[in-house]
Amino acid sequence: MSYPKRTAALASAAALAGSVVLLTAPAARAEVVDVDYRCRTPIGVKSAVSPIDIKGVRSGNGYKITMSWQKGVSSSPVELGKGAMTPSATIRLGGADSGTLAVSGPANAAAIPANTPIKISDLSGTYTPKRTGKVTFTAAVLTIKALGTTTTCTPTNSPEPSLTLDVTAPGGSSSGGSSSGGSSSGGSSSSSGGDPGGRLPQTGPADSAVALGTLGGTVLLTGAAGALWLSRRDRAARR
Repeated sequence: MSYPKRTAALASAAALAGSVVLLTAPAARAEVVDVDYRCRTPIGVKSAVSPIDIKGVRSGNGYKITMSWQKGVSSSPVELGKGAMTPSATIRLGGADSGTLAVSGPANAAAIPANTPIKISDLSGTYTPKRTGKVTFTAAVLTIKALGTTTTCTPTNSPEPSLTLDVTAPGGSSSGGSSSGGSSSGGSSSSSGGDPGGRLPQTGPADSAVALGTLGGTVLLTGAAGALWLSRRDRAARR
């Protein structure tokens, strides 16, 4: 094979290898999932479907997890004045961790008319990894307290996870074996400690793109270096 053809072939192979790395490298995944709630209210059982979005961003030694409802759930036969309704919820952990994460949020900022779906404010809590690996976050029980009553809404359609994070536990703990942690109260997980490297992976697409792009560039440079070495060797053999 001639020198130009050999160089072009090696460059093409390196580019393809870089593309494979970009396609298969793991990254955080988040998606909006429809959750079918069955709510036990003071006046009977009600049902409602709401798309749920869960996001995670680095916060200190862990992640701030935020749960959002895109549609209202349940309703009240009487108007709920400003500040009369307080929501909270739990998020089920899966994958490398287990248990639940409690999230909470502020009371309603405006009055909610009677017989109107109750819009839940964004709820948040802090999660600190106990295991290294992929952890999933799935909508669990929603609790609404208003006017001295409690409404409990439970998913009935076995929803898929709304968020998957690839995390590193404090001290680099392995993801092998079972975990009893993850449960929390007051909007934060019961885990403690920090990542020895001082950093935890972000969940947005920007940091993943930078890391993957750098890896792909490394593969391309390696291919180019190999082509140059082979070309020099070929010339030496001809002499």
